[in-house]
Amino acid sequence: MMRKTLLLVAGMLVASLAFSQTPHTLLWRISGKKITRPSYLFGTMHVLCAKDANLSDSLKSAIARVDEIYFEINLGDMAGMLNSMKFMRMNDSKRLSDLLKPDEYARVKEYFAKHNSMLPFSLLERFKPMLISGLVEEQALDCETTDGMELMIMKEAKHGKPVDGLETAEFQAGLFDSIPYETQARELVNYIDSSDMNKQQTRQLVELYNKQDLDGIDELSRKEDGGMSGYMDLLLYSRNRKWAKNLDGLLPKKSLLIAVGAAHLPGAGGVIELLRKAGYTVEPVKNDASNGQQQTAARSTL
Repeated sequence: MMRKTLLLVAGMLVASLAFSQTPHTLLWRISGKKITRPSYLFGTMHVLCAKDANLSDSLKSAIARVDEIYFEINLGDMAGMLNSMKFMRMNDSKRLSDLLKPDEYARVKEYFAKHNSMLPFSLLERFKPMLISGLVEEQALDCETTDGMELMIMKEAKHGKPVDGLETAEFQAGLFDSIPYETQARELVNYIDSSDMNKQQTRQLVELYNKQDLDGIDELSRKEDGGMSGYMDLLLYSRNRKWAKNLDGLLPKKSLLIAVGAAHLPGAGGVIELLRKAGYTVEPVKNDASNGQQQTAARSTL
């Protein structure tokens, strides 16, 4: 299920007993240790149908309270985001046609001829194949308009809230250079060839996200997925460890909202547990308030 990490950029361990299950929420309060004001951790989904991309009153209150917002990368740096396009391309001027058999390449090209994309295939075929898979997965959402939780948070924060990133776009794109391009290309072909099954799995993932079921997301993320299952540490666990170490230096200085892919949160190698091991108290916050009448209750839980 490694392809699912392209929407969530995923997580770990499922609880086996009812009393050990992770509470159903995407929002967590961080306190203790050297913190004088709490910070908050929120699990995002990078792309959703627009109707599913909503902020709870609790999350809106957290955004209003914190000093700064941290995403995986700095989404407020528009010049940096545009510059990151060059890091999406494969090294050595490789193209998708260099990695696939002619009939496989033809199937991928035919798929994009039938499905609209923001970028022409002549440009896409230079991209690292896992990034192309991410576009295919986004199309599996099967909705007219899409949005992302990060973009919704940015809109809520408006212009007065500083934004930063736990890592750079260059670093993120560089992760895919550590996975053989041929392996990525085979997974892309498999994904397109089994599009109906993957559409069903993507819908299941969205349902789990809407239920705020981190354990369910974790279980779905860890399922075997061909040749990609050996790269969980590269794409997930090692990043979680770096983030937790970085946050240990940031949290005592200011109040933060840390918004990262939801599957980075759960499990023994997830950000929640890593921060707890570092001495912080990380507690669930009710995240189902959905209208203005509940704002007072939302503020009281923070």
